[in-house]
Amino acid sequence: MRYLKGTINMGLWYPRDALLSLVGYSDSDFAGCKLDQKSTSGTCHLLGSSLVAWNSKKQACVALSTAEAEYIVASVCCAQILWMKQQLKDFGLKL
Repeated sequence: MRYLKGTINMGLWYPRDALLSLVGYSDSDFAGCKLDQKSTSGTCHLLGSSLVAWNSKKQACVALSTAEAEYIVASVCCAQILWMKQQLKDFGLKL
């Protein structure tokens, strides 16, 4: 609550004439955790030029290769983009 009170004058700015595009980025490290060999995934999503969502967490399963770790995080990123696209459509915004 202290954070919300201290940032009440902050917000995201979306100019009316700006072209809105939804872009997602993802990355992972392979077997980054030394204890259980699980990879860490990270994603960020931009609407126009503003960051609207980000995520960083340890993957639920052990990836057997760097490519598999990247596929896992790419699927999470795509699922988030599809969800956000549907939300924007429900609000009447078409990308």
